Amino acid sequence: PPDIAAQLTRLQDDVPPFPGASAKAVVEQSLGASLSEHFATFDLEPLASASVAQVHGASLKDGTEVVVKVVRPGIEVVIDQDLGLLYQLARLADRHWPDARRLRPLEVVADYDKTVHDELDMMREGANASQLRSNFPDSEMIYVPRVYWEHSRREVLAMERIDGIPIDERETIIKAGHDPDDILIRAAGSLFNQVFRDGFFHADQHPGNLFVGKEGEIIAVDFGIMGRLDKPTRRYLGEMLMSFLNRDYRRVAEVHFEAGY
Repeated sequence: PPDIAAQLTRLQDDVPPFPGASAKAVVEQSLGASLSEHFATFDLEPLASASVAQVHGASLKDGTEVVVKVVRPGIEVVIDQDLGLLYQLARLADRHWPDARRLRPLEVVADYDKTVHDELDMMREGANASQLRSNFPDSEMIYVPRVYWEHSRREVLAMERIDGIPIDERETIIKAGHDPDDILIRAAGSLFNQVFRDGFFHADQHPGNLFVGKEGEIIAVDFGIMGRLDKPTRRYLGEMLMSFLNRDYRRVAEVHFEAGY
């Protein structure tokens, strides 16, 4: 329902921020130096705040505009407490619910455990961004901001500051002179290339993480969750997709069996 959808949307980048002084402390502790040694300016008021981290505007000594993503202080303790509850529920389900064997709740929680802890490592996110950026040199479909490694650590990530329209603001996109159909083609094209060509794709593509640039390119941010697919899996998924598009549902079923699903 629209009211529930609206509330869930707020979780994308509208979580109450933590104090700028705390962000400053995290940055200085992680970098092992004062803010002034790394940045010419650092805005203590965050640009956006999410559950795991928040983003601050800053500039480097040469005037380059950047954003600095800072991990929320104490969030790992909160996550581990929540995961403890999830593991307890999964074990109860495993023990008392007949369908649990098929749905494998313990494996589901373990998979989430790995994913959310990976999100806490800004160096991993920076590596993901750099890999995705190198996969799309001079692309007109997608743009990935540059990482500034000398100003990044496990709890801090400095990236190129981008300017774009959130991808779910349709009317603003039209007023800026862009054709929504063209935006859709670019978004789909970039995702299909990530999945089927590279086997390495942005796996957290909600509207808080996708923007439309001045030339109509898709600008992606937040690379904490990425997907990886080997070549056989890519082939199976491609054949499933083509079979769906051709309405050959018997072939869809056959491909599932051939893939071992």
